[in-house]
Amino acid sequence: KAVVSTQSTGRKEKELFCKKRAPAEAESKKVGIIADASRTKTLALANADASAIKAIGAAEAYEIEAIGKAEALKMSQKASAYNQYGDAAIMSLILDQMPKIAAEVASPLNKVEDIVIVSGNDGSMSSEVTKLLAELPPSVQALTGLDIKGAIENIPGVKKA
Repeated sequence: KAVVSTQSTGRKEKELFCKKRAPAEAESKKVGIIADASRTKTLALANADASAIKAIGAAEAYEIEAIGKAEALKMSQKASAYNQYGDAAIMSLILDQMPKIAAEVASPLNKVEDIVIVSGNDGSMSSEVTKLLAELPPSVQALTGLDIKGAIENIPGVKKA
């Protein structure tokens, strides 16, 4: 009877192992493998996202750097051109633009119906216009730093008044 009991116990242990323990261990391994795969997948996706963000950032930084270099080169070339022109040429450029500037400044006057000029002395219109024109060069010099009178006097063939 002891031999039968030992065999019965061994059989029950093997049956228990096959029906309960082995499937539980297999399920445990399966869950572990799925968890490892999920972790590996999550890390791979996170690394891919980080690489994409890094590449986008590098591209944007390169773009900003290229724009900055282009603007710096443009400014350097402008400065070089102005140095080559000299003051007389710059003054010529400004004087060429004066009619456009005057038109822009005077454009609001198109809406004015009447202009009354009050004069303290002789009251003539020509004296007031002359006075306004005489004040123009100092005003330009104050606004731009350029001396119109000096530039005009440096033009060959122009005599000093």
